[in-house]
Amino acid sequence: MLLQAALMSPQHQPQGLPMSAAENRALIERWYRALENNDFDAIFEMHHDDVIYNMVGNTLVSGRIYGKDACCNGMIGEKLLEKLIPEEIRFATSWKIIAAEGNRVVGLMQGGGPTKSGEMYDQTYCEIFTIEDGKIKEMHAFFDTVLVEQCLFDNTLSTPEQPLADPFQIN
Repeated sequence: MLLQAALMSPQHQPQGLPMSAAENRALIERWYRALENNDFDAIFEMHHDDVIYNMVGNTLVSGRIYGKDACCNGMIGEKLLEKLIPEEIRFATSWKIIAAEGNRVVGLMQGGGPTKSGEMYDQTYCEIFTIEDGKIKEMHAFFDTVLVEQCLFDNTLSTPEQPLADPFQIN
């Protein structure tokens, strides 16, 4: 039984054989835990070589990004992590999987940290993952683009007149 479980882990999954929704969910749970622990090497390994990121909006981090290196090192590394104070990054402070069916998993995540420019980047993400061959093949990410512009690119588009009485939280 233990050997059977080991052989069905993502790294032993035969090419082209689909994983179950439960296995796909477990992969994304590992992804969020790796984010919790700032384990970006593990995150890199969870991506398919031909991964595609679809980032909402019209910001410098928006659009379609192709390939593991461009997604992980370019988008996550250069466009996001480079703007934050490394020792204070706290991604995935709160997260949960809200759906897993077939080769797709949907999750909500909150996290971020202080930027090098002094802003606080506390972002909420809704992410839709497509899994292929035991790895993340595609991700659609939805997030507050005004916060991205303000905190990461020093472009204040809009400032609320007063704090929200009941801001969105992952429950």
